[in-house]
This record gives sequence, C-alpha cells and structure tokens, in this order.
Amino acid sequence: MRAIWTGAIGFGLVNIPIKIYSAVQGSELDLDMLDKKDHSNIHFQRVNAKTGKEVAWENIVRGYNLDGQYVVLTEEDFQKVRPEKNKIINITEFVDETEIDTMYYENPYYLAPDKSGVKAYNLLRDALEETGKVGLGTYVLRNKESIGVIKPHEDVLVLNKIRFGEEIRDTTELDIKATKSNPAELKMAIALINQLSGDFDITHFKDTYSADLLKLIKDKAKGKKIQVPHMRVVHSRSKDLMEQLKASLGKKEKGSRRKAS
Repeated sequence: MRAIWTGAIGFGLVNIPIKIYSAVQGSELDLDMLDKKDHSNIHFQRVNAKTGKEVAWENIVRGYNLDGQYVVLTEEDFQKVRPEKNKIINITEFVDETEIDTMYYENPYYLAPDKSGVKAYNLLRDALEETGKVGLGTYVLRNKESIGVIKPHEDVLVLNKIRFGEEIRDTTELDIKATKSNPAELKMAIALINQLSGDFDITHFKDTYSADLLKLIKDKAKGKKIQVPHMRVVHSRSKDLMEQLKASLGKKEKGSRRKAS
C-alpha cells in the first residue's frame, strides 16, 4: 500500500509519527467510456475556456473567485493556513463511539506508525480498547479539513473521516407528511423486525451485482444470447398495509437471520 499522508497523532503531550493508508477499495467493475461508432476510448482533456486549447497539468493552478476576480493560490499558501493541521491529527476529546451518528461517517483509513512511534501507537490502541472510547480530532487532507475518529480495529488504529455538522442538510427541506402509526400495524412491524434481527456480520452481504455483470460480459463475449430475466414479485399484491405485514411475517426467507440470543 502507498501512504497518502504523513504526519503524527497528537495525544496529550505524546507525539506519534504515523502514515495514513486508504482502507477501502472499490468492488465495482472498471468500465471504460467508448465511442459508440468504433469503440475507441474516450479521453478527457483540460481545455482553456477562452482559447479552446489543452492545458498541461504543470500549467494548472487553483484559484478562488472573490468578487469576480480570481485569487490564485500556491501550494505554499495552503501550507500557511494552520500548518499544524496539515501534519498533526490532534486528539482533543474522547467519546463513546455509539454517540456518533452514522450520518457523519465518510471514509476509513489505516494508520501505521513509524519505527520511532510503535510503542506510543500500541499504547494508544490498547488504551482505547480498554476504555471503549474513540478519539476525536481535526486534520487537513488534500486541502480539506475533516474530523477524524480514531479507533482500534484488530491490531491497528483506524481513522474514520467524518463530516462537520454544517455539511449535513437540514431535513426540513423534505416535504414528508406526518402520520400516526396504527398501534396494531406498529406491533406487527416490530414483530417483523424482531424476526429478521440478529448479530451484525458483514459477510452476509456480497456485491453480487458486479459478479452478475461480469458473467453477462463474459457470456456476451462468447456470443451467447442474453435473456432478460423477469423480475420476481416479492411483495404482497394487497395494498392493505396490515395484510402486507402479515404476509411478510408468514414468509420464511431462505437464509434468513435468526434472532440473536
């Protein structure tokens, strides 16, 4: 793996030199964009809006439109703004992970220590394990400030990037009519939830769409005729909510999860 950020974790007066690595990879198929006429690859160019000519990467700068005039920023300018945040994830508080709404979560990253920071790194990991807490702090990655949640995962520390509160849209923008749930229907819905409840296991979920799409691609390459499958109706034909709930409770799904003891 290639490190995408080098810096340190600030833990009180303890400084832990670390590197950040992406913890995720895409499971979707890598599809190219092609010209419909001859299947040639489509290339994207960085074009000057005035001249129409392509601009090389080394000649591209970033700027902010301030009152109709662009203020151009250099890499040095980015480093001058709170330079410590470009190099340090300073843990400012510890909280229970359950207090953090999943709405805020973005991307997970692995943290690995430099040789000089192994002992302090392991100490922080063990202390978080022992207390059941996660560390919160801010840092700058790719010129964007984020909140980081530091938590132990197996034998490593993981940094979960989370959003700021102002980045979450207000739900008042949604026009959802308020209704009062029927007590009998509510009881039935809770029974259905309990029937399908169990311990969380990520292996229950697989990216079957990508596997099916790859199979279709291979079949198409062999010249096989692709049959359009008929969608299986999995819901009740009845429009009555109670009847749908009763039908759902009576249905034993293949591989359904048992209730946790």
